[in-house]
This record gives sequence, C-alpha cells and structure tokens, in this order.
Amino acid sequence: MVSVTDVGRRRVLGPVGFRLTRSDLAATVDRIGAAIGPSAQVKVGVEAAGHYHRPVLDYRWPSGWEVLELNPAHVAEQRRVAGRRRVKTDAVDLEAITELVLAGRGHPVVVTATVLGEIAAWAAHRSRRVAVRSATKNQLLGQLDRAFPGLSMALPDVLGTKVGRLIATEFSEPARLARLGESRLVRFAGGRDIQLRRPLAQRLVVAAREALPTAAAAVARKVLAADLALLGDLDIQIKAAEAELAMLVPRSPFATLTSVPGWGVVRVANYAAALGDPARWPSARQIYRAAGLSPMQYESAGKRRDGSISREGSVALRRALIDLGMGLWLTDPAAKAYAGELKSRGKHGGIIACALAHRATRIAFALVRDHAGYDPARWN
Repeated sequence: MVSVTDVGRRRVLGPVGFRLTRSDLAATVDRIGAAIGPSAQVKVGVEAAGHYHRPVLDYRWPSGWEVLELNPAHVAEQRRVAGRRRVKTDAVDLEAITELVLAGRGHPVVVTATVLGEIAAWAAHRSRRVAVRSATKNQLLGQLDRAFPGLSMALPDVLGTKVGRLIATEFSEPARLARLGESRLVRFAGGRDIQLRRPLAQRLVVAAREALPTAAAAVARKVLAADLALLGDLDIQIKAAEAELAMLVPRSPFATLTSVPGWGVVRVANYAAALGDPARWPSARQIYRAAGLSPMQYESAGKRRDGSISREGSVALRRALIDLGMGLWLTDPAAKAYAGELKSRGKHGGIIACALAHRATRIAFALVRDHAGYDPARWN
C-alpha cells in the first residue's frame, strides 16, 4: 500500500494498494509521478519487514527520488505517539511512516557491496544449520540411551569424539560390541584411522556387557541411523558455509577484524551479517545501543535509577557482540585482566559479558573505520 503526502501534510494520493509485481509497482510509480509533477523533490519511505520489503528497496526508482528504509520499531513508536498503539492497519502505518519521513528519519538506501549480502546469507545459513544440528544431537542422544543404555557413563562425550561417533554408528546394539571384545574393537577402530586406547576400549566393552536392553531398542536403532545420516549431512553443510565465509570475509570491510585474538571467520561473519553496511553507523555507541545492551534508565525530579540491559534492539547483533566479547575474554591478555578485575569487584558473569561486549564493540568499530589491524598496545 502507498500514499503520497506533500511537505504541508496534505494528502496527494492514496492510500491505495497494489500487487508486489513489476508491472503493478511500475504503474504505481507512474501514477505517483502524474500526481506530483515532474519537478517535485520526492522521498520514498519504506518500512523494513524482514526480507519482504527488499524488492521495493531494490526497485529502480526514478532519478532524483531518495529512498529511505525505516525501522519497524520506530513506526510502531510513532503509532503510539499518535495514540494508535493498539490500532495497526496499513493506512495507519502509512501515516506513521509519513510523519517519520517528514521528520527526517530513516536510513538512505545506497548500493552496497554484494559481498555484504553474501556474508549475511551464508552466516544465516550456517546459524540455521547449527541450530538444527544441536536439536538433532539431543534427539540422537535420546535414541542412543534407548538403544545402548549406559554408554554415556563410559564415554561422556559420545558425539564430540571420533570414537563416540564410531560406536553410535557401528555398535548401537551393545550385544554386538560385547561379542567383539576390546582387542578386536581397537583393531576395528584402527582400520578406520581412529586411535582407540585399550583402557577406553575395555570400558566400552564392559558397558556393552552390562547394558540393560529396553523394549524400544530396535526402533531406537532405526531412528538413530536416520539421525546419524542427517547429522553427517548437517556437518557437511556447516563446513561448506564456513568455507564460503572464509573466502568472503577477506573481501569485505570487516577483513581486519580477523587480526584480533579469538575472532575467527565465523565470529566476524556473524558480526558483519548483523551489522550490515558499517558506513551507516556514526559511532560504536550507536551500535551498542542498537544491540539492546545499554542499561535501562529512569530519571525524574533529579533522581536517576539505572536498570539491567534494555534488550530493545537486534537480537542477532546482541548475540554477535557478546560472542566477540567472549572471544576476547578467552584469548586476549588485556581482556582477561579486565574481566579478572571486574570479577574481583564482585561483578557476576552477565555483567562481565556485557562489559567485554562493550569493549569488543569499540575495538571492532575502530578497526573497520580505520582499516587497521589489531594493535594490543592500543587496547591495553
């Protein structure tokens, strides 16, 4: 739906609806041009709506028309200001968008490097596959407990080791492993390029002999085999996505971030995907606030009260910043010392994580802005 309003807030056209097709949008643009005249200065405000608004943003608008992308949270807030917080219709949203555009809000849409879109796509693809893999592992462990009770006592990390994957794939039936014995199990693993020490092989064989069979073991093994096949496919897709990101990140404005200790390709790609075009951000403070990590603040009559983090902002950006902070915490000596100082002052883990995310935000913004590598002396 579209409406046209002049600078004096007089409605020129609409609101009218149109189909989101090339011909309908072109006809709507022609209709707008006929209503406003050829010499008018035009600003087009488009509310961001996931990926659904992208065809409108990427449309080849007439020369001289400025296209602005509006935050949906700002549109909702403008409805509240107009007394329509609980009234959401396309026409009401258009009125809110109009007020925001007339007030100078919105980000100008510019042609950005294709590499940023590719990074966002592959990072999102990897994140989805990692989430599915985690859920599949939980399902797989449940089926494994039914098929081979007691295995986790002998081998706590079944899916995180080559030996565990081997047992889950080849010996989900404990009776078969018990018949094989420890010596033949060691040779069997060696034939598949897996080093299995004899004490661990002995524990696995004992666990197989002591396993209590369940009535659901047979069907659990069938489901387990399907889950293992799915898990292997997910591992392949995740590795392929990481390989793509490893080629894309060095070609992006975020290439210098991989020089920071603890910031590998995946962490940097998640940050780049959540942040988008770095030129949109005037300072690290805006990035930190957009992630919802700034504390809530209430001040009235000279009294001020700060609360916990607001959580109002991009969840993906918040997770990316915290992850960058964790990378510093684990590997950077200066960050470790900073975290240790906060801990000695009685700060709990959540506060330390937010503090390191703030540190990571400033470092990442400065390195991207200056196109410089990480200098430990600068950030001590």
